[in-house]
Amino acid sequence: MDVKPVARDEEIRKRLQSVLKATDWFLDPQVRVEEGVVFLNGQVESEVLKKWAGDLARNTQDVVAVANRMDVLDPPVWDFRPATSGLLILWRDFIRSLPLFVFGLFILALSVGASRLATRGALAFIGQRIQAKLLRNVIARGMSVFVFLFGFYIVLKVAGLTQLALTAVGGTGLIGLVVGIAFRDITENFLASIFLSMQRPYEMGDLVEISGVTGYVQQLNVRTTILMTLDGNIAQIPNATVYKSNLHNFTTNANRREEFVIHIGYDDSITTAQEITRQVLTSHPAVLTDPEPSVLVEALGTTTVNLRVYFWLNGREYSLMKVRSSIIRLVKRALQQQGFGMPPSIVQEIAVAQGIPMTGRDEKPAALRDADILAGGQHPVQPSEETPEAVSTKAEAGLYSEAMDIKEQAQPIKDGENLLPVASAVSPSDKQPEEPLLSNRGNR
Repeated sequence: MDVKPVARDEEIRKRLQSVLKATDWFLDPQVRVEEGVVFLNGQVESEVLKKWAGDLARNTQDVVAVANRMDVLDPPVWDFRPATSGLLILWRDFIRSLPLFVFGLFILALSVGASRLATRGALAFIGQRIQAKLLRNVIARGMSVFVFLFGFYIVLKVAGLTQLALTAVGGTGLIGLVVGIAFRDITENFLASIFLSMQRPYEMGDLVEISGVTGYVQQLNVRTTILMTLDGNIAQIPNATVYKSNLHNFTTNANRREEFVIHIGYDDSITTAQEITRQVLTSHPAVLTDPEPSVLVEALGTTTVNLRVYFWLNGREYSLMKVRSSIIRLVKRALQQQGFGMPPSIVQEIAVAQGIPMTGRDEKPAALRDADILAGGQHPVQPSEETPEAVSTKAEAGLYSEAMDIKEQAQPIKDGENLLPVASAVSPSDKQPEEPLLSNRGNR
């Protein structure tokens, strides 16, 4: 506060009065000054103008204090001026942002085109380096997304939304983390499909066993592995389960080993039974000679000697079940012809089950003489009309693999879904003829 003011009260009043009237913002403005204190009266349309008048008086030379007594008028009910002014502001902002909007569209269009070129370039670059189809697509699409996000960042940067641009780009990882947690099972199957397509533990048409399900591989997609089971059903196994489970591929190595047990009596010659069985195995066209078959004594039972028979066959060409049936049938007949009978314990079990009296300790009932199992005893069974030495009978329907029958029942695969290369699929062998195959093929 100045002790000796330069401007007098009347001079201050006249100056403020003239300024308020000149603005034409105030209704009947009145100014009174006493001892450097300014008193403002009148009416004003808004608080902003009232504050402006108070600041004007306060900044005037030699003004000690300001008493702003102006009344703010209530706006009319149907006053559209705020809405009109707001629309005008929006329109001006829109006109000003048109060049930026056009530039943004241009940059986004370039980003889309560049992302497509990046996808094609990535596929061309890694096409010969990475065999996994799904992994190639993931890398190519990742490059595409990166290029598009870079263009989107440029648009936000030019628009002055730097913080928003950093948040959008930086938040992509957080969004991916949240999505990964929310869709954990889907993400797990997707990642497993990538690893399976890279490692390729099986191919199209391979016979595999996964989690107790045995069947021929029909398809590997981004979620499941589809098998055609041996009974003609479609089984879908999640890829995460496939990747974490024990997997048996019976087609990778065509050779498969099968076994069965023969029971002979204590009075029978083990060496003779082994040699008879071995001759049947070595003369069978579906049995491999390398690895060679074997007949081993497994155990001495209460009333029988147990022989376990091992043999190998080509699983791609022959059916395991059919070949096993054929060998058991031929071994049974060969043992019958050499006088091997059923062990006494088996004879007694059949007799008790059928209520047939036994006439002697080692004598078989007449009703059982033609029902020997893997034996013919002293009374061999009469041969049927069918050739006994036939490798494959009509009941066995040939020895060929069921892969062709399974393939004919398989559903057509939609383009773009299968991650396994169809060209490298192992095609099942053609059906073998049902005529007897008498010559030994040796190692196949």
